[in-house]
Amino acid sequence: MADSADGGSPDVLENKRSATRYQVLVEIAARQPAVSQGEIAETIGVTSQAVSDYVRDLVESGYVEKGGRGRYEVTKEGVDWLISRTDDLETYLERVNSDVLGSVEVDAAIALDDVAEGSEVGLVMRDGVLHANPAGGTATAVTVTSAERGAAVGVADFEGVVDYETGTVTVLPVPTVTDEAPPDPAVIAAHAPDDGLVAVAGTEAYALVSRSDTSPDIRFGTAEAVAEAGTLGLDVLLVAVTDEIPRHTSKLRDGNVPHQVLDSDAF
Repeated sequence: MADSADGGSPDVLENKRSATRYQVLVEIAARQPAVSQGEIAETIGVTSQAVSDYVRDLVESGYVEKGGRGRYEVTKEGVDWLISRTDDLETYLERVNSDVLGSVEVDAAIALDDVAEGSEVGLVMRDGVLHANPAGGTATAVTVTSAERGAAVGVADFEGVVDYETGTVTVLPVPTVTDEAPPDPAVIAAHAPDDGLVAVAGTEAYALVSRSDTSPDIRFGTAEAVAEAGTLGLDVLLVAVTDEIPRHTSKLRDGNVPHQVLDSDAF
């Protein structure tokens, strides 16, 4: 039996006959004891005569036991053979996913200048978006498409780590409508980051931001969005109703995103 763990293909993939034999036994196991060879033929795309030949071979090999007309059952030996071949297939597919597909993974980045396919570029994070810099960077990749400045370009063959700092989230609590009066809208401008985002969670928070000169960048799915923005290096002011804060700070802690909750007595 071929050992897929050392990089070789499993026995069932070595030739069409081995693959079809495996398929026929799988279909018998799925349909037993009343087995229609015509249905199997239609399912796997071969003739009924071919299925009949494979069934006869499986019976002779001791993997299938023939009962009355059209009645077949997979034997213990047949089950063991199926399990061993299926395990080989799973091991092989894991290697394909990790070693083969993983090595050709393609991501997208914004080109900082015109770039040709096959060029080595540096990878930098700007405004929470990956950019491809022909001048280089701490992390590199190879372009798999060409692109003009400002357009998206495909990149693969990554090496190194993109150098950027995680953003900081500042949480501004807003009392519920039944608790107390909201803070002065001027507090929004005082704490909004110059190059970051403003997020709102809750109606009272949205009302407060709407009364300021600031427009919210994030209004929905804020717990996940704010944490992701911080992870990608963006500073965020999260204006949130008090009962919404624990849900958001939990996400921030899970993502190791630096954050602080402002003291409501300070504004």
